[in-house]
Amino acid sequence: MTILDTQVLIVGAGPTGLTLALWLKRLGVQIRIIDKSEGPGGTSRALAVQARTLEFHRQIGIVDDVLSAGVRLNQLTMRTPKGIAAEIPLSAFGQGVTRYAFAFALPQDIHERVLLGHLQEAGVTVERRTELVDFADDGAGITARLRQDDVVSSPRVDYLVGADGAHSAVRHGMKLGFPGGTYEQSFYVADVTGHGPVTPEGLDIVLGAYGFALIMPVRQSGSLRLIGVVPKRFEAEPKLTFEMIRQDVERESDIKVETLNWFSSYRVHHRVADHFRSGRAFIAGDAGHIHSPAGGQGMNTGMGDAVNLAWKLAAVLQGRAKPDLLDSYEPERIAFAHSLIKGTDQAFRLVSGRSWLSDIWRRFVMPNILARVLKTKLGSRFFFGLISQTRINYRGSAVSQGKAGHVEGGDRLPWVDDEQGDNFAPLAALDWQVHVYGETQEPFAARVARTGIPLHRFPWTEAAGKAGLTRDAAYLLRPDGHVGLVTEAQDPQAFEAYVARLGLKPRQTVS
Repeated sequence: MTILDTQVLIVGAGPTGLTLALWLKRLGVQIRIIDKSEGPGGTSRALAVQARTLEFHRQIGIVDDVLSAGVRLNQLTMRTPKGIAAEIPLSAFGQGVTRYAFAFALPQDIHERVLLGHLQEAGVTVERRTELVDFADDGAGITARLRQDDVVSSPRVDYLVGADGAHSAVRHGMKLGFPGGTYEQSFYVADVTGHGPVTPEGLDIVLGAYGFALIMPVRQSGSLRLIGVVPKRFEAEPKLTFEMIRQDVERESDIKVETLNWFSSYRVHHRVADHFRSGRAFIAGDAGHIHSPAGGQGMNTGMGDAVNLAWKLAAVLQGRAKPDLLDSYEPERIAFAHSLIKGTDQAFRLVSGRSWLSDIWRRFVMPNILARVLKTKLGSRFFFGLISQTRINYRGSAVSQGKAGHVEGGDRLPWVDDEQGDNFAPLAALDWQVHVYGETQEPFAARVARTGIPLHRFPWTEAAGKAGLTRDAAYLLRPDGHVGLVTEAQDPQAFEAYVARLGLKPRQTVS
């Protein structure tokens, strides 16, 4: 138990900060969360909520509320000014990979409100109009200087996490570089009422002469969300308004706008911080990495950072793991951030290039290729794995060990759902656990029992084999559902050595 004012101070109440707060609260950690804004965001750039994020939401019991707030996208319709170029089914394109095998969209501002509601139910209030002035880390804790309505306070905390966006005060306080660049294109986002050829329960991508635009319905307001590339002749405009680009937007999207509810424009950067940790301070989300909106990865990646960090902070603070467990956060998440930057950068340039060759590719070649590939089971599964974040792995991490068949330490647990049940259900415990699919060996089971770590036995099924699991192998799972250790022969010595190395203790042994 901490002797300081609180255990974790979270700076920033966007999707990343709220996710971190929810997970830490569920794990029994004392937290404060501050934000310099007056209230939750009223505009949104992020729409896509990937399957891996929904799996994390399920673990803390909020997924049903998230799903009811958004739109399940059954079809991707790709349009050009000449008409429909391709229609791609999305209702089950990840079938067999996850319970959430569909595409799903929820505007970031609404998503934040769902998260905020659950955080308030848990007894945590975001401290608004509160900003981090600076902080000092003396090795035993952090003294943070906060300002709220001209009143300055200096709480002592065990750990500080900056989820405060691209201009992060925490990152600046950590004196970290943020190398990268800025795309030449500007983007607009608008919430409108209007009419036109919009796919019901679907996502429309309009591929035009100067870039692309996304169109999707917003369930709560009955409006349409439009996101697209600002025409080049308006990019230098310091005070861009919707009326300036209305004709371009309506012509390219074929949407007749009747009412504008709100509008914003912004530039897109691609950057990754030098580090994600310095002593007792961490950064997550846009504070650590920003990239193009291609693929709908940004918000989901920040929330993935939050989950990765939350269970590690909780385990160390509660004496259930050695402090060096926290050393695994940066290498696991910064590696993915770099690979994501590379992938989204390539995708973005493919769909937003301004040369005549890019125009031909965007409007004529790309839709045909995607339509052909995604109508095959193999192509559909590959594309789903690419964007859903279910293929993220931490192979090579200091806390990843072993291999059995296709599954290695660091992989996300393969999902199995058959007549025996759903193997992801036990992950709601938010704790280390062992899974065996088949028969358990008594020496191994006895060794696991002595540690207090739960052992879940699943009958061997054809579905388990198809998912990539190995019969009778043992999988020691991290609280985030990734495999920490896999031992094909249920090796009790390997299990015991792994547990001892990390100093693991189950949550139920903590008073």
